[in-house]
Amino acid sequence: MQTSANNTFSRWAMGSVLTIATLTSAGYFLESTHLLSPNHVTAAPAAPVVATPKAREDLSHANSLSEAFRNSSNRVLPAVVAIQNIQQPKLVQREMPRNMPRGGGMRQMPPGMGELDPLLKRFFEGMPEGEFDGRGGEGAPGRQMPGRESSGSGVIIDPAGVILTNNHVVAGGGKLRVKLHDGREFDAVDVKTDTGTDLAVIKIKANGSLPYAALGDSDQMQIGDWVLALGQPFGLQDTVTAGIISAKGRDIGITRHNEFLQTDAAINPGNSGGPLVNLQGEVVGINTAISSSSGGFQGIGFAVPVNVAKWVSSQLLKDGSVHRAYLGVGIQAVDQTLADQLGLSTSQGALITDVQKDSPAAQAGVQAQDVIVEFAGKPVNSPRSLQAVVGRADLGSKQPMVVLRDGKRVTLQVNIKEQPKGYGEVAKFNEEEGSGPRKPESSSFENLGLDVAPLTADLAKQLSVKADAGVVVTDVENGSAAANAGLQQGDVIAQVGRTPVKSVDEFRAAVKKADLDKGLMLLVKSSEGSRFVVLKN
Repeated sequence: MQTSANNTFSRWAMGSVLTIATLTSAGYFLESTHLLSPNHVTAAPAAPVVATPKAREDLSHANSLSEAFRNSSNRVLPAVVAIQNIQQPKLVQREMPRNMPRGGGMRQMPPGMGELDPLLKRFFEGMPEGEFDGRGGEGAPGRQMPGRESSGSGVIIDPAGVILTNNHVVAGGGKLRVKLHDGREFDAVDVKTDTGTDLAVIKIKANGSLPYAALGDSDQMQIGDWVLALGQPFGLQDTVTAGIISAKGRDIGITRHNEFLQTDAAINPGNSGGPLVNLQGEVVGINTAISSSSGGFQGIGFAVPVNVAKWVSSQLLKDGSVHRAYLGVGIQAVDQTLADQLGLSTSQGALITDVQKDSPAAQAGVQAQDVIVEFAGKPVNSPRSLQAVVGRADLGSKQPMVVLRDGKRVTLQVNIKEQPKGYGEVAKFNEEEGSGPRKPESSSFENLGLDVAPLTADLAKQLSVKADAGVVVTDVENGSAAANAGLQQGDVIAQVGRTPVKSVDEFRAAVKKADLDKGLMLLVKSSEGSRFVVLKN
């Protein structure tokens, strides 16, 4: 059978010309031609593969990119460090579950484990027998649990021993051990953190100056630019991965001040705090997070822009804390539905939902339903971009701010003041067990699909809503205009269109002529802040 197949091939190949395509390292195909001998199945000795001028040019470009990767890595790697966070051992008390006989051998999950995802439970399967089995019984002597050790990365930004990293790398109060590129190890002598951006600055004392990385300009980075991620993923020292800037200004909800660079350069556990660098060997970001269903790299990583890191680190080094400016407003994004209601030709900007009393915004004359489109000469495309530019404004300065009001551009002057301590934190209402806000008598609005009731001071307190007047949503009909707009029980409607409502009767009068085909805009307040919604068929 094999011989027959070979003979068939020989007959087909006699006197034929075979073209072989060779893939170069640059991803291009080079062609070479071979004459097949009529007496042999195999080809005659191949002639040397000769690259075309175009292929040689492409290969030269590829080699130039490789050289750029090498040069950038060589500039920054000496400044990249590994950071070990060593937690102290803790004394824990072992207790026997109430439903288990003393001395029983069944392994028990830690408290609350029954509610965790099964993927998390598997991390407890290998615990030593007796650690959670209750053998000690209630009141048994405690046992010393071993200290926890975690690791991350950092980058030296000053030859005196100043290192930039993530707050979550150094959090927990453990002992910080820093290992340099040349193998030397030092203990951190000072740590300053900013939870708002998940950044931290630590200091070490070394004899002589240390290698350090140059800080670039993250504002100059464009989508598609090459970048390298450096760090110690999975404890592997001095690892370099390559990718591009995938997006800018990402709000991923992990910190209060979100404006991340997104990259497809591989970032994995242990990379946190390491530098993201451009091809000039300049730091353009601090690797911080990944989006992953497996815990590892899936092509989406995030880094704090270095311009944010420079501003934060300079304040941490100077004062030990970060001083941010604020406007004193509630803001939300402008979608097309809201733009139509407000008569805007664009959906960009930050819509004002609330103006706080005596705040810089109130003193400047800002009004609810204004849309901020420019601040300090910089365009405002979204609430995130407004927060970024306002937060880093010079305290004590006066800055121009352009808003769209009734379709017209209005320029206001804002006196920049420091954000009060605890500003923006959501107050939590602690209810006694079994006591919650009682459902008041309600009035039904079937055309809107909701029931409302008068708002009282006691009800506002129980709902943790900062509102002096309005009506409370007590019920929402599934599939209704109210439900589709996202209204929920406990929301407070403070305004219909531009008309404030202080009672159910005023709410009824305001919505009496509502045309749900055109849309009805409501100002809604909850424990999470204020927002505009549009009820529409």
